[in-house]
Amino acid sequence: MRIEKCYFCSSSIYPGHGMKFVRNDCKIFRFCRSKCHKAFKMKRNPRKVRWTKAYRKATGKEMTIDPVYEFEKRRHEPVKYDRELWADTVKAVSKVSEIREKRERAHVKKRINSGRKQRQARQIKEIEKHIDLLEAPEVGVKKLKQKVSVKLRSSDIEPMEM
Repeated sequence: MRIEKCYFCSSSIYPGHGMKFVRNDCKIFRFCRSKCHKAFKMKRNPRKVRWTKAYRKATGKEMTIDPVYEFEKRRHEPVKYDRELWADTVKAVSKVSEIREKRERAHVKKRINSGRKQRQARQIKEIEKHIDLLEAPEVGVKKLKQKVSVKLRSSDIEPMEM
């Protein structure tokens, strides 16, 4: 049983699912669903479509360069069956998946922290821009009274009483 990858979104295609498109030059494109097939026919770039794996890698939302991903590459080398080799391979696959999950969690945590710092910087800039709105109303009234009294003293005009 071979699990293929979708040409457009890079998701897994299990046997009996998806569709194939064979171009005139015999290049085979596999799609997991009609959504991917239609996007391909409309000549959309997978790196610019937000829900694809290519977009997530291009924008830094997923890890791209990591030695763990070398294990996922297909190898076209037939190997004679050996029970010990098979058992070692299964153990190695489980260890590799644990390492990959750990590194992905660290990558996500790093992205969240950088986003938090950017958000705090934007909020601080906004507060500095509108600091006058944050002062207490009593402070504003006192400043206004001081300005009015200073203007009245500077000009020899007496205030009118009603």
